[in-house]
Amino acid sequence: MNTDHAGDNLVIVRAFGAPDAEAARMTGLDSGGGDWAATVAGADVPVRISWPQPVTERPRIRTAVVDLYQQACSKLGLPSEH
Repeated sequence: MNTDHAGDNLVIVRAFGAPDAEAARMTGLDSGGGDWAATVAGADVPVRISWPQPVTERPRIRTAVVDLYQQACSKLGLPSEH
């Protein structure tokens, strides 16, 4: 997620946690949501964002992240590339 989708992290974090984030990286996840470190004014700020729907199986994580990204694009008025 951090290497291949760094820009997606930032879109998700700006939409649902830290609108002024300059950068974001995923730091963890569980069945309820994902954890990110957002860089705001040069400092890391923890951001917790719930999945659109609970994740009960590992293969569903990718789908949950894509769903979250698409909702973030919609919220921010950005085109979704996925």
